[in-house]
Parts: sequence; structure tokens; C-alpha cells
Amino acid sequence: MYRLALDFVRLTHTIRIGGAKQREQAREAAASCARNIAEAAGRSSTADKSRIYSIARGECCEAVSSVEIAEAAGQCTLRDLAAVQQLGGRISAMLSRLVK
Repeated sequence: MYRLALDFVRLTHTIRIGGAKQREQAREAAASCARNIAEAAGRSSTADKSRIYSIARGECCEAVSSVEIAEAAGQCTLRDLAAVQQLGGRISAMLSRLVK
């Protein structure tokens, strides 16, 4: 899952997002998602892991929504949005199974 999160970071840095605020928000949220996945993997208690995976899922959703907002404002393409939604949805579904 961490490797997918890194792919998500790469994707948010690869696509063109015209609005600086949405671009930075998407990129930072994707990076935060990856960092939280790594942090949770290093935790030993189930409750702690679950809490941090939940935060990672929230960051993933935030990254996707930033690109959705950018597309709605005409700042990125529908094709780029679809790629972000597909990968973000996959990561979010994986994280959902880890949140107790």
C-alpha cells in the first residue's frame, strides 16, 4: 500500500493543475497520506495503527477533492481527474479495511 501511496504522490506531481492553491493542497495531502501509512506501519498497537490509517484515508480524500475542485474550476483535465480518482479510490478502499 505504501508503494501505491508513493505512486499517488508521483501522480499529483505529474498532472498539470493550473491553480496554485489546489495544486499545493493536492500534493501535500498525497504526501501526508504516504507519510501516515508509513507511520502506522511502524506502530505496534492495533488502536494506534487504526487511528493513523484513518488519518491517512482522510488525507487521501483531501488530495482527491483538491483535484476535483481544480477540475470544476477548469484548472485540470477530466482525464487527470479520473486518474487521481482511480488511484485515490483504490488507496482509500485499502485503508478502509484497516480502520477498526
